[in-house]
Amino acid sequence: MTASALTEEALPVQDLPAQDLSAQASHNQASHDEALRARIHQEMADSLDEELELELDDMRLDDLGHEANSGQPGVDRKLYFRELLRLQSELVKLQDWVQHEKKKVVVLFEGRDSAGKGVIKRITQRLNPRICRVAALPAPNERERTQWYFQRYVSHLPAGGEMVLFDRSWYNRAGVEKVMGFCNDEQYEEFFKSVPEFERMLIRSGTILLKYWFSITDEEQAFRFTMRIQDPLKQWKLSPMDVEARTRWELYTKAKETMLERTHLPDSPWWIVDAVDKKRARLNCISHLLSQIPYQAVQHQPVVLPARVHNPDYHRGPVPPELYVPSQY
Repeated sequence: MTASALTEEALPVQDLPAQDLSAQASHNQASHDEALRARIHQEMADSLDEELELELDDMRLDDLGHEANSGQPGVDRKLYFRELLRLQSELVKLQDWVQHEKKKVVVLFEGRDSAGKGVIKRITQRLNPRICRVAALPAPNERERTQWYFQRYVSHLPAGGEMVLFDRSWYNRAGVEKVMGFCNDEQYEEFFKSVPEFERMLIRSGTILLKYWFSITDEEQAFRFTMRIQDPLKQWKLSPMDVEARTRWELYTKAKETMLERTHLPDSPWWIVDAVDKKRARLNCISHLLSQIPYQAVQHQPVVLPARVHNPDYHRGPVPPELYVPSQY
């Protein structure tokens, strides 16, 4: 190595020409910006992966020719994801408005077994569970069977600034309980006398109430049940009650028709969602839900991340290796 080379190599940074320092700073900034863009891209991709995981069921159905079974072409996948993400961004605005204005929102999702109420997952996927929660009540216990029928549902109603999505609701009495004989004729008729006033009380208290019925055909339900039987990831969804419901299709149809006729009220109407195509049903339902609530974008103060405070007296101790989860992937 020559003397000039040694001299150049040993030259301190502060002795470099100003233009070289500027070039080095620009190069460092460009590298930092590129690394930051890559990190942001990866974070966004990870967020989208969550939605892709939810779509695995549909992808398996597509591979088995589900579009042919439904009788109509499926929604283009790119269009579906683009619209779903757009609608979910509007749901975030709705959530902010509900919280800011201390509004109370109740949405009921009813339908036959396997009718596609997976729309609930798409609604809540990007929302704060402290603001928007799901109420999916199990069968009533012995004590609850002696209560006022609506009592167990009242405890799940929202306070100001909350949204509650009922995966099955008090309309169980007009459907499952009627068809399966879990209530008598007197209880059944009392329900129809009580439910209009119950819902009017909710609305008078300032609650926004929406009721959706997801409608599918006999053939589509049979296909989805068959998929549940064959798919180990979905077998848990098929209960003995579901199997029994297949034998009582016409009774469920009559119960549904009676329910809609007697509880389709001017101030709390039913909205029917054609759910044979799950993707269309999700987009249509979310879009309609948003159109029924007069929400507005809420202006927020910009969030400024404070500087990290370094305490010279703090020293982080070593973490024993045995406390770490083994890295198998």
